[in-house]
Amino acid sequence: MSNSGTHQGKKNVIPKPTAAEMEIFKLLWVLGPATAKQVHETGVKERPELAYASVLRMLQVMHSKGLLARDESQRAHVYSAVEAQDDLQTNLVKDLIQKAFSGSAKALVLAALRSHVSKEERAEIQKFLHGDEK
Repeated sequence: MSNSGTHQGKKNVIPKPTAAEMEIFKLLWVLGPATAKQVHETGVKERPELAYASVLRMLQVMHSKGLLARDESQRAHVYSAVEAQDDLQTNLVKDLIQKAFSGSAKALVLAALRSHVSKEERAEIQKFLHGDEK
């Protein structure tokens, strides 16, 4: 097994989650540590076609990749994110800035402001930039 992407002295590098894995993370961030049944019950509210077996398999795969921790002390295993939501999102943004915007956070922000920000969000951003946001 290759260790490319890891450096001596740094903590283990967690792989970037796929789009499907991000959906599982979103559910776990709402629920906190949860069983496959709990994740499925929450996910099926927005995606009625979501099969329990698919959720269970995704949780197992994410655990094997090191993205999730699994508490096996109960009959139903409890899964939780290894990385906090803020940390994972920050790392994904850093990766996106490097890959898609040549390392320029300014270019990322300008692209987001041009196409993905409502008037209300723009006002919140302006408040934040002027130091009015606590």
